[in-house]
Amino acid sequence: MNRTNFLINEQDLAADQYFNNEQKSDDLLFDAYSLAVTKAAEIVGPAVVNINNFNPAGNGQLIRGGSGSGFIFTPDGFILTNSHVIHNAKRIEVIPSDGRKFIADKIGDDPDTDLAVIRIDSPGITPVNFGDSSKIKTGELVIAIGNPYGFQTTVTAGVVSALGRTLRSTTGRLIDNVIQTDAALNPGNSGGPLVNSRGEIIGVNTAAILPAQNICFATAINTAKFVAAKLIRDGKIKRSFIGIAGQDVFIHRRIVYHYHLPSDRSIMVTSVEKSSPAETARVMEGDRIISFDGRTVSGIDDLQKMLTETKVGIKTDLTVLRGTEIIDLKIIPLERKN
Repeated sequence: MNRTNFLINEQDLAADQYFNNEQKSDDLLFDAYSLAVTKAAEIVGPAVVNINNFNPAGNGQLIRGGSGSGFIFTPDGFILTNSHVIHNAKRIEVIPSDGRKFIADKIGDDPDTDLAVIRIDSPGITPVNFGDSSKIKTGELVIAIGNPYGFQTTVTAGVVSALGRTLRSTTGRLIDNVIQTDAALNPGNSGGPLVNSRGEIIGVNTAAILPAQNICFATAINTAKFVAAKLIRDGKIKRSFIGIAGQDVFIHRRIVYHYHLPSDRSIMVTSVEKSSPAETARVMEGDRIISFDGRTVSGIDDLQKMLTETKVGIKTDLTVLRGTEIIDLKIIPLERKN
């Protein structure tokens, strides 16, 4: 063998060894990925349930109105799910992964965050562990478990695509700090858990953008923990209201400059409910709300976020622009009836 052939053979061996090492590295990464998904599914899967809701058919019978997912999060059978899965249901049927059937009690329902809590008597089922959604990072591996189209305990995996999204609920209110993921969701996944690689719940799967592929959303578990605690205690989330309808409008720049307003946006009042806090405070149609409780109001979403239960029955400052005049009012929000 001449020296040239020897060098070529050495290069070939080095190349083979490089590609073999690369293949082994890829295999190890794939095995680690598979193991993470498998372990998370094993940990959480037994606590994931299929939920069917039943509604009156008009002839005294109940018919199935829809289905979704949920997960047991306490040893005594409390289940987190989506509000739209069980809202207005006359009977709620729950089927854990072992195939047993239970009739669930509705504990509480919050359409504004699309979350609900129900309960079954289910001894022997290990509940899930909650994670901390404030520690999630974009690109992190996540696993979604649910019952799409009735296929029980279906597992999909992906990554966290984005954090801090907002999603509008069916009531029109914004849900803050929503997690965007590409872990595939389909009808029936709603209410199921979004899980990290340690088998901790970091979100409640709530929606997918159709017909887009793999643009899916989950309510952050820190939000869900707060809402669930309130629902278990009170059966509902208390929020305040002032009794106006309005629309987002711009304020003329001359007025903004004249009053040194921090924003050129406001809410124009289009109607005032009879006997409402707004009517009592003498809010008028055409008024433009520019601040509430000393905080700038740039639109309806801002005001909704400020109308929390802490404002119920509390006299609060409300500033409006009436024509070209700034008017300071006092308003006492009342508890909103869902």
